[in-house]
This record gives sequence, C-alpha cells and structure tokens, in this order.
Amino acid sequence: MSETKQGRIVKVAGPVVVAEGMAGARMYDVVHVSKLNIIGEIVELHGDLASIQVYEETTGIGPGEPVVDTGAPLSVELGPGLIESIYDGIQRPLDLLVELEGERMSRGSALPGLNREKKWHFIPTVTNGTKVGPGDIIGEVQETMLVQHKIMVPIGVEGTLQRINEGDYTVVETIGVVVADDRTETELKLMQEWPVRNARQTIKRLAPNAILVTGQRVIDTFFPIAKGGTACVPGPFGAGKTVVQHQLAKWIDADIVVYVGCGERGNEMTDVLMEFPKLKDPRSGEPLMQRSVLIANTSNMPVAAREASVYTGITIAEYFRDMGYVVALMADSTSRWAEAMREISTRLEEMPAEEGYPAYLAARIAAFYERAGRVLCCGSPEREGALSIIGAVSPPGGDLSDSVVQATLHVVKVFWSLKGELAYKRHFPAIDWLTSYSFYKQYLKECFENKDQGLEMEELTTQAMSLLEQEAELLEIVRLVGAEALSPKDRLALETSRSIREDILHQNAFHKVDTYTSMDKQYEMLKTVLHFHKQALAAIETGVETAEIFKLPVREEIARAKYIPHEFVTKVAEIRDTIDEHIKQLHPSTV
Repeated sequence: MSETKQGRIVKVAGPVVVAEGMAGARMYDVVHVSKLNIIGEIVELHGDLASIQVYEETTGIGPGEPVVDTGAPLSVELGPGLIESIYDGIQRPLDLLVELEGERMSRGSALPGLNREKKWHFIPTVTNGTKVGPGDIIGEVQETMLVQHKIMVPIGVEGTLQRINEGDYTVVETIGVVVADDRTETELKLMQEWPVRNARQTIKRLAPNAILVTGQRVIDTFFPIAKGGTACVPGPFGAGKTVVQHQLAKWIDADIVVYVGCGERGNEMTDVLMEFPKLKDPRSGEPLMQRSVLIANTSNMPVAAREASVYTGITIAEYFRDMGYVVALMADSTSRWAEAMREISTRLEEMPAEEGYPAYLAARIAAFYERAGRVLCCGSPEREGALSIIGAVSPPGGDLSDSVVQATLHVVKVFWSLKGELAYKRHFPAIDWLTSYSFYKQYLKECFENKDQGLEMEELTTQAMSLLEQEAELLEIVRLVGAEALSPKDRLALETSRSIREDILHQNAFHKVDTYTSMDKQYEMLKTVLHFHKQALAAIETGVETAEIFKLPVREEIARAKYIPHEFVTKVAEIRDTIDEHIKQLHPSTV
C-alpha cells in the first residue's frame, strides 16, 4: 500500500477522528492515525475534511497529530494459514501478538494476517502454457488434515500460465507468472488480498437444494437451515444464544466454520478458544480447530472494530466458499455490531432513526446477509460453493420489536426465537416452537437416501407440530377448568406433546451422545413418539383408561432413546415393537 496523502487531526470524538488536508482521499480508504500508526477508515468526506472511524483506543491522541492515507481500502489477506488462526477485527493474529507483546497489546501493532516465514508445500494442478482466468484453481496446499487449500487466480488476472512449479513456498514468494495477451506479466503468490466491504465475485447465484445438518433436533426436524441459507437467533440475555451458536459451530455439517465473536463477553470467546482444540470433528475424528477460523472482538475492545470484524469474517468465509466448500459463518452478536454503527453515527452527528440507530441500519444488515448463498464459483473447474450465515441478536429485554431484530427478520429465512421462560426451566436449546419458523422445510426430505423415508419425515414433523400447537390451546383450558374436564384424547395429546418437548426438543449439550443427533436417529425418535400416540389412541377407542397407558414401562424407554448411540440406532426402532406389545397387553384388540 502506498502512502499517498498526509493530513492533520483537528478533532477527536471517541472512536471518530476528524482530519484536515485530506483532499483527494476516498471513502473507506485505510489511514494511519497519529505517530502510533493506529488503523482507521474514512467514513465521511467534506471538502478536505475527513471523518475517520478508528479501530483502536484514541485516548491521548490530540489535534495536530498526523494522519496518513494509504490509498487502499480495508482488506484481508487470503491464503494458507487462515485455518486454526484467531484474529482480532482487523485480522491481526492475536496468538502472535501475545507472544511478541505479552498480555497487553500496544496500540498500532501491525502484524500481517498471514505468517510470512512459514513454508507451504504447493502442488500445481495445471501445467505451464495453460490459459487461465479469474478464479481458476491452479494448485493445492494441504493446510490441515481437514482442509485442502485451493490456490486460485486472483480476480482481474488473465493470460497464459508460465514458470509454475511444485515446491515449498511462503505466502509472499512467486509460485508462477501469468502472461497477458499484451505481454504484461503478473506474479502469482499463495496469498491474495480482497477489500472486506466488497462481496467476492461469482458467476451465478443458485437456489438452496439441501439442508445444513446441525445435529440439534429442534433445528433439523422443525426449523432447518439450508446450505447457503440465513438464520437469526434472537432472545433475551441468558436465553442461550451463545450456547446455540457454540453447538452449531461444533457440529454443523460444514467444511469450514468461521466464528465471529462480535462484541461478545471475553469469557464466552475464551470458552470457544479452550473447547475447540479439544473437540473432535464428528466426521473425521480430527480436532475441530482444523476447519475453523476465529475472529475475537470482545466487548472490552474498541467499539468501532466490531464493524470491521463482521466484514473480515464474511470475506474469509466467501474465500473458502469460492474453493467449492460449504462454509458456515456464526456472528455473535449482530446487535453489538449495530450498537457500534449507532455510536459512530452519533459521533458523526447524523440524523438518528428509530431507537437512535442510523437510517441505513436495515440496508447494512441486508447487505451483510445477502452475501450468503449457494453459488456457482468463478473459474475452472466448475464448482459450487455455499455460505450460510447464522446471526445472534441480543435485543434489550428480549423485545422482538427491536429495530435490529426487525431489520434482520426482513432478510433471513429462518427464525429461531429463544424464550427466556424455557431457559429458566433449563430447557435447552430454548427455541420457542410456537413462534419460530423456517422457509427451508421443503428441503428436509432430501436429507434421506430413501425418498419414502424423507416424505414420511415431512408428515411426522407436521403431525408433531400440530400436537404442540394443540397443547398450547389445551393448557389454556386446563388453567381455566382443570385437567379433569379434558377428554381422554385431549389428555393423550397433552402427554404426547410433553414427550415431544422433553424427549426430542430438549437436548443436553454436555452429554457425549445427546449433544449430536444424526438425521436417521431424529427420524426414528420422532416416529417412535408418534407411533406411541397412534397406538394409544387406538387403545382409548377400545375403552382403555389413559392412566393405564401413561403408566406403561415402555414410556421410560422412549424417554431414554436420546441416549442411544448413533451406531445402535436400530434399537430406537425396536422400541416401537415394545410399544405394540405393551399396548396389546392392555387390550388385545388394539394392535
């Protein structure tokens, strides 16, 4: 980056600095503020005055100090070394900063995002003389046991490939040269840069066609998210938003997970850092960190850096999507990102909109979520990639009419509404089944190899949701006139709904078996609960008392089905035979 313009500070207002003498600078140029070289970004221009949002603490900085314009937008370095890294909001490697500076970082610390000294073994997948264009995969680097890093031709580079060889390279060494038709040469490296505020280019956006399996029963069975989909997790403090995000980051069926802690409390981010290296990927048995990138921007870090962290995370996620991978981005929480926007907007003296947020809040949130999707990637070989975004929202007091929640709901297709009452009852995940929704339910049947099984799963979820809705109505009657006033069928509906809630929707994140449930097991569990309901209904028709049905010992087996390991999933199906036997003993003509 070439330093093109130097100005002078005339005003400091929290995270916003105003500098004069900046004529010729552009919006979103990165600048270095004061002699400390603190990084900032131009967010407003008036003549030769530039307003700059600064990504570090501005205490002690005053008028008269220099501001240097780099002439380039805020960009991230993309290449081998991203996986297993933990960055701050502007892609500084926090682990290396700790080694160099100890526990207290100095302002203006400038370490590159990718290690310049580590060598990676590069294996070309094309030969010299090949015509290449933007996005073409020219080679591979085995970054971790789980991730094969595809090296792509940067956007804007086209021509004939020359001098490409297998070998060990750092990210800044030349691995080959592209000679354009006009004989100009462009050196290719393992690393490329991309401005974070610009979405990476694709050929075509595709409609979702498959569910992103999370292993969480309430999500996969009732409110699934598609590969390339968007989801929102709002709820009051203490309702378990971070628990849901952590569970998804651990178990989601994605090749790469990018976890952005945007304004999180430090202890929550520490949990991720401590747990991920110990956890095993369910598909490969390797540590989960070998497919994860963490961006830590905690609540005690400068507020303006929250915005940068969200864009840094989404750009890294898009880069891996362009390789043809399924990527999941967790943003926790977008409310704190919105608060950062409100803070900057106030300092810029912009006209506030609802609740003090800037008028462009909804547009910024929409632009962020619209970067998700299933796409046809640029370049050859032809490949598809998918990027899913799951954002937590923390509205004050759990108020779902909050501006950030409403702006998010206008763009996302899945709504997992967390309910404080469920969390206080120790029901996790505390997703409210009556107010949540998903527009991706039609893809649920595609999770199953057996088409009939997939269609049956759709019917089972409809039946179960109907019972849960019926329960809400019946509980109102029970509160008014008591349970004795209910018919036997209604009492059975209440009992089956309770079984769905406690045995299927409730899941123990800390139990080694119950923490993750495969789709086959989810199908068998739901089918077993509804099979009991069906057989019990038939028994009631023949005059059997509901009290006798509820006392059957098989009900304990249904409740403990969640603890049966996946490899013994046939044992869940065997419970249905036990149900038939027990019901038959009550009344021989019922089965």
